[in-house]
Amino acid sequence: MTTRRTRPAPRPPEGTPPPAELARQARAVLADSVRIAHWAANGTSPGTVPLAAQALERASAALELSPAQVLAGWDRARLAGLIELHGDTARPGWRLRAWDRDDSAVLRGWVALFDAWSLVHASPDGIEAGAVAEAVEAVPQVLSLLQLSEGTVTVPALLDLLGQRVAELHEERCEVPYGPQEQPAPADSAGPSAGPSADLNALLLDWALEGLASVGALTLGGGHATLTPLGSWAVWVKLEQICVAAQSPAGNIEQPAADMLLGCARLTPGPARAEYRAWLAARPVGSAVAELLAVARGEDALLRGLAFEALRVVGAPAEPVVRSVVTEASLRPYALLWLAEYEGTDPDDAQDVLSREEATWLWVDTAAAVADHGETGLLVRHLDSAVQGTVPALLDEVRAVGHPRTVQVLVALAAAHPDPALAKAVRRAAFQVHTGGA
Repeated sequence: MTTRRTRPAPRPPEGTPPPAELARQARAVLADSVRIAHWAANGTSPGTVPLAAQALERASAALELSPAQVLAGWDRARLAGLIELHGDTARPGWRLRAWDRDDSAVLRGWVALFDAWSLVHASPDGIEAGAVAEAVEAVPQVLSLLQLSEGTVTVPALLDLLGQRVAELHEERCEVPYGPQEQPAPADSAGPSAGPSADLNALLLDWALEGLASVGALTLGGGHATLTPLGSWAVWVKLEQICVAAQSPAGNIEQPAADMLLGCARLTPGPARAEYRAWLAARPVGSAVAELLAVARGEDALLRGLAFEALRVVGAPAEPVVRSVVTEASLRPYALLWLAEYEGTDPDDAQDVLSREEATWLWVDTAAAVADHGETGLLVRHLDSAVQGTVPALLDEVRAVGHPRTVQVLVALAAAHPDPALAKAVRRAAFQVHTGGA
């Protein structure tokens, strides 16, 4: 194991309930979703997403919930990782199995729902997607104000902050209007809250506050909003992540994913994970995961492996996306290993989830990373990690696996290996792959 130095674990603000109490509150928020997840996982075929009509009727009758409650609970169960859909079959997620005994799993599930509040609560009709996206991007500032105020905040104050943040987003994107413009209204007839944009911001703020209230992050009433203990704790966690980002030791926060990963390539595991956390904390989790997967789909095998190491730091929010790429040949071995470890398999045993062909493909991909970025001695030692017991068996299966870098890997291995006879056999295999021979 690698010993890493970290700063002392920060303590949540005074008055924050202990984790057991927060988990109890999270279980209460998701109680209907847990019931629906158990129902769906007990051999029930839910049909198409969100729920087939017949399955909806069965769930409503069995659970004594209205169809609307079933649909809402079903959606939340999926977003919180309580159930997984494989075709038309619902399977219990890892969190559902750990729900009654693991408070941390419960809190991670609730945070996944909290992060997805904009998917839980449908946006108002007739509003452009761009405006909705801006509101979602501005909500963290609204939540920060609520958390730092340690009490209630009036809706007009939140609306003013939302409007300022949306205006800043326009400015950051250089969205300067061009062409003939309407003359502004006289100063005495138009204050900062007047006009169509203010009306739109007010509508979007109401939607955001209702969405956050629906997942248990805040309460509304009397023209003000107040964070719940769960919401306050979650926002504090997010703010702490930003503080971690500000202390990035290797200075890769502003770099794109590929450059950040290359900057971490020679770090030991502990500092590398700290750098991944800093980079991730400075970005919306969805776009960060998408950027890492885009790098993983590239030609550089080293970056592919490192991208999945960074995704391990992301954890639960990355699980649905990682699960969706298991059908992509170049990512499948990495995704299967990631999912196995995420579901609790010991990393030393995770290789058992790979088929022989998948393990061989991964061996070639890792060898390509070593050939491109490592030392020749590492490539020779990489032979020992192959699942095949002999070099001839390895070469036979490597030829059959169809990795696009097979020839280059075999040529590099032949050049690096000190045994002339083995090197000759490897060169012959490379030639056969290159020419399509047997």
